[in-house]
Amino acid sequence: MKPTALHISRGFTILELMIATAIFLVLCAAMFGLLQMSQQKYTSESQMTGAFQETRLVIDQIVRDFNVAGYPALSLFSSIPPDSSKYAVSPVAWDPNYAVTPCQVTFTCATPGDFDLIVETNIGGGVSWIRYQLIGTTLYRSVLPKTPGADPVSAFGTAGVSVPFLTNVMNNAPAAQPVQFARIAAAYPAMFPGGNPQPIFSYSCDTPAGPQPCSAAGAAAIPANIRDVDITLIVLTRQPDMQTQLPKLVELAGRGHRVNPTN
Repeated sequence: MKPTALHISRGFTILELMIATAIFLVLCAAMFGLLQMSQQKYTSESQMTGAFQETRLVIDQIVRDFNVAGYPALSLFSSIPPDSSKYAVSPVAWDPNYAVTPCQVTFTCATPGDFDLIVETNIGGGVSWIRYQLIGTTLYRSVLPKTPGADPVSAFGTAGVSVPFLTNVMNNAPAAQPVQFARIAAAYPAMFPGGNPQPIFSYSCDTPAGPQPCSAAGAAAIPANIRDVDITLIVLTRQPDMQTQLPKLVELAGRGHRVNPTN
């Protein structure tokens, strides 16, 4: 007796279907895991790229402003202008006692300081004060027309003058965010040697022996003699690393060199 077609065509057993389904689910889980890792990696890299580009643009702007600092100098005029708003007293404005008694850079100056710089120059339409100041974790940029006889720091105290220029700046994180700084210092110990704040601005001054760090320039360490400013920005990305949940930082540096030789 020949077997019927029903006995010849045999399907999968329940056990075989369960094994196949389990293998399929394992493969799907591996694929989705890789996809998730790829998305997390892409998100982290995109944030790093964005922070890098923003920081680079800010440094470029500071360098451009400082390169033209001190223009026009009083020595460029054939006769003394009627007021000091027509010329730059110094490439860098200072506090306290502007513009009567220059302070000592890195010693008695409140500005220029590690996190505060006021450039005095003509960027079109007359001499202006351009201020870069770190408040908390936000770097502000402000521009004001120079007022004869006025103190620049007081002038910038007017509400609405300062504009946020770059956020999540962590150079002064030990003071601005002491709790979060513990995690940052643990992840990036080389960026904060000794757990100390890292200056945004470092200055070199003209001396009879040539340019030197203003901290070693002695009596020549006055705002009028600042020749170079080194800029270092440490910026935190908006979100931590998606895989490790650790903070991610970008550190970039640049140098502004005053090209105006007469002031």
